Amino acid sequence: MPVSFGKPAFLAFLLSALLGGCAVGPDFKAPGSPGGGAYGSPADATRPVAGAPATLVGEGPGLRWWEAFGSQEMNRLVDQAMANNHSLAASNATLENARQLVAAAAGRRLPQVDAGARVERQEANLAASGFEPGALPGLSGNPVFNLYSVGGGVSFDPDLFGGKKRAVEQAAAQAEARQRQTEAAHLTVAGRVVTQVLTIAAIRDRIATANALLEEDRRNVALTDARRRAGEGTMVEVLNAQSQLANDRSEIPQLAQELDEARHMLAVLVGIVPADLGPTEFHLEQFRLPDDIPVTLPSELVHKRPDILQAEADIHAATAAVGVAAARLYPSLTLGGTYSQGSPQPGDILSSRFRGFDIFAGLTAPLFHGGTLKAQKRGAEASARAAASAYRQTVLEAFGQVADLLDAVQSDQKSMRNRMEASDVASRSLRLSRRSFQVGNSGILQVLDAERLYQRAQSGLVDARARQYLNIARLYVATAGGWTGDGRSAPQDAAAR
Repeated sequence: MPVSFGKPAFLAFLLSALLGGCAVGPDFKAPGSPGGGAYGSPADATRPVAGAPATLVGEGPGLRWWEAFGSQEMNRLVDQAMANNHSLAASNATLENARQLVAAAAGRRLPQVDAGARVERQEANLAASGFEPGALPGLSGNPVFNLYSVGGGVSFDPDLFGGKKRAVEQAAAQAEARQRQTEAAHLTVAGRVVTQVLTIAAIRDRIATANALLEEDRRNVALTDARRRAGEGTMVEVLNAQSQLANDRSEIPQLAQELDEARHMLAVLVGIVPADLGPTEFHLEQFRLPDDIPVTLPSELVHKRPDILQAEADIHAATAAVGVAAARLYPSLTLGGTYSQGSPQPGDILSSRFRGFDIFAGLTAPLFHGGTLKAQKRGAEASARAAASAYRQTVLEAFGQVADLLDAVQSDQKSMRNRMEASDVASRSLRLSRRSFQVGNSGILQVLDAERLYQRAQSGLVDARARQYLNIARLYVATAGGWTGDGRSAPQDAAAR
């Protein structure tokens, strides 16, 4: 039996539709944290680091994580990069565009009101209406007249099945994704600036080590030459010492080139040309290790990394897109009205005799579109599944990256202890070899061998110390140690502005 709505029931249905209606398609549910309580293996959580207590990332320097290294000059360069880096400026502009798209999508859910005014000069085609020229009294041809009109109209889609609501949800999720992308860009730039500063410091320390070794080489040349002149040495010993000096000197230009390249990259990051960078007299001894180096990290920190949060927002946007596509399969209702005033004389344009209006309601239902609408819905569902898979892959890669860096931080501590011990042993060996050569108990080759061992030990110590600082900086970046900017507000709020 056909079902008919009485007037009260129909009005109730219409009122509910106008107030919000339903929203077809799946509702978004944030994915839970992956399995496992922490990054890395259980053994990782029990291993101490440099005598520091086991802590969680985020308890120390907060958002401005780079301040944990204790360098005011590096802090200044990071701030300069945040203000001037052109990639960040582009990312910020993209975020603002996404927020405005949310506001635009929200505005389409409200009544659309337009006004217009028009001036026309027309010639009526009487012959097209069946009148012969001159058939009407007082007219010998088609009449020509002016028409002045003003008016406006309003239209409203009550969004019976929530297509526009889902569109706003989709735009807000896309803005959230751009928000997280912007956070990632700021975090990446800060990390790259810190990396370049630490790299410059490491190169300068290598140059200082190489210059100190050159001084030792010059002392060997002078000593062997003095022994030769005194008749206690040979020209072969002098040539061996000179050869070592020339060989060690050849490394300085390469280190200088590496320093210039690092400085140029730092200038690009802070948004200036290399000539304007100024001095960068960094050395690793100027920095300090953070007081609390993280040992174990709970899996809930996946909700700090911008790339994971962006992937989650992409799932949200793809889920809302399914609702947008589903709503196209259902009827749409349009309500509206127009009002106009038109007169052949400007003075009569507001007269009530020349008014007109139109109130309408229209219902449109898709009947046959060749399968397009259903295909679009299936495609949106496939995109949502793809976004979910991309999210899971992003989380897994994040876990792997952080686990690798945690292991690296642990290994760096052991490596530093070993390198320091090797450097002490090589230094004592060099002193004894030189003393033995001075008293004539050994030849210059023994001294040169001891110098090579000492050089490798010193270079290895500088490399280990640089690697320790760099891996800690990378760990802060990998765990979203911080982001500077004003972008912590929820993009959904843009719809209300």
